Amino acid sequence: MGNCSGGSGGGGNDFQSSSSAPNQNGRKDGKITVLPAAAPPPPRRPVLTGAGRILGRPMSDVHAAYIFGRELGRGQFGVTHLVTHRETRQSFACKSIATRKLLNPDDVADVRREVQIMHHLTGHRNIVELKEVFEDRHNVHLVMELCAGGELFDRIITKGHYSERAAAAIFRQIVTVVHACHSMGVMHRDLKPENFLLLSADDNSPLKATDFGLSVFFKPGEVFKDLVGSAYYVAPEVLRRSYSAEADIWSAGVILYILLSGVPPFWGGKYSMLSLWSLLDLDSVLTIFECPENEQGIFDAILRGHLDFVSDPWPSISGSAKDLVKKMLQADPKDRLTAAEVLNHPWMREDGDASDKPLDIAVLSRMKQFRAMNKLKKVALKVIAENLSEEEIIGLKEMFKSMDTDNSGTITFEELKAGLPKLGTKLSESEVRQLMEAADVDGNGTIDYIEFITATMHMNRVEREDHLYKAFEYFDKDKSGYITMEELEHALKEYNMGDANTIKEILAEVDTDNDGKINYEEFVAMMRKGNPDMATTRRRK
Repeated sequence: MGNCSGGSGGGGNDFQSSSSAPNQNGRKDGKITVLPAAAPPPPRRPVLTGAGRILGRPMSDVHAAYIFGRELGRGQFGVTHLVTHRETRQSFACKSIATRKLLNPDDVADVRREVQIMHHLTGHRNIVELKEVFEDRHNVHLVMELCAGGELFDRIITKGHYSERAAAAIFRQIVTVVHACHSMGVMHRDLKPENFLLLSADDNSPLKATDFGLSVFFKPGEVFKDLVGSAYYVAPEVLRRSYSAEADIWSAGVILYILLSGVPPFWGGKYSMLSLWSLLDLDSVLTIFECPENEQGIFDAILRGHLDFVSDPWPSISGSAKDLVKKMLQADPKDRLTAAEVLNHPWMREDGDASDKPLDIAVLSRMKQFRAMNKLKKVALKVIAENLSEEEIIGLKEMFKSMDTDNSGTITFEELKAGLPKLGTKLSESEVRQLMEAADVDGNGTIDYIEFITATMHMNRVEREDHLYKAFEYFDKDKSGYITMEELEHALKEYNMGDANTIKEILAEVDTDNDGKINYEEFVAMMRKGNPDMATTRRRK
């Protein structure tokens, strides 16, 4: 199951849809609003009887024990809220997984395993603690330790500078988690910066690993074939569908590369989007619904395995740090260091080789650009889809109509499952569900016409000048030739994306001349830039 407190993100589409959502606390400043001491009495609710379908334990009412506050994050299967214990007044995070979305035995098994693994790993300083689990008629609720300090990268960027020694201290906590998981027979399978949150806003706050929705128990020598992980961090053997715990070491190595340089080691190629016909090629790893524009390029780069230690800032990075990165990003998993060996590397030791000299400020700038989710682009794509001519989308319209058998204007899961084979596509029920979840942008359980067109239109339509200008005009309400912060806020709120942090991130990324607004040239550059979301996907074979 994907984490409802992830990054970025989540998006974002996932290999499993860890979604690319806000982090657990949903705020960048680490401040949590605690409710007044005088809690209202619990609402009167019907007594729940019987065993839950997912966990098989007696059903219980989470609302009788906790007061639900604001939303902290949202993922493919559920939503995370800030909750307050009615008696102790302590704040926690509660991830509520909608049971109606668990459509097959694999999904049910994933939730059960997530709960089992979190219980199994409880007590570790750097792993978020699962406090309680409830199941009612509609959801499984995971009440967890609240990580109020925000995301790791946010803290680094806010500080404005850090050194190799600081990076080593951060990375030591990450690898300690990997070592603890592996020594207890658990493979995380989705290690990425968004899944490490700070417990509090204190400078010495511990990092906490979150989101064990893709994690599995493993035995020495056991080989896995599920395609899981996040595009930038996935190991080459995972793409080849034959891997074990060494894949976590690769993912951690990618995080270290980013901590030192601000960018991932493996980028995609030319900006492009797959057409729906690429979706129908099931031999491909990717589908249009599951992946960002140039994820295939990222995968190709991972399989090539070329590491850049020539570009800035690498010439000024210590040889010891580069040695560790190389040994963690060995193409052959048998040649990689184990977690214990990483912790014993000279650069990693507390009195080791890592320098106190501040890293180049450009590293932080690149890191900020890399992690900023550009929601403006997503809204612009939807605007373009809404304005395509009948001639341009007649083929896609006919495909939509052929699936919408009850002429309701929406495609249900059952219609999608029945309609795809007519187009020559054979998918498992699990794969159909993944397409459904990823294309259903508004999360209402169906794919409407605009969602279908947005997901399937080819990128050459997006790059046409008239389409780009039409999208720009949608935001530029006063026809001034600029998208102002107020116009951006208004447009994004229409799509429930208008939080202050998102707007600041978009302006920082797109407003290249730093005048506080977005002109047409900046808008076009943003739309044509290959900068995929950090997506996570899951494919079973």
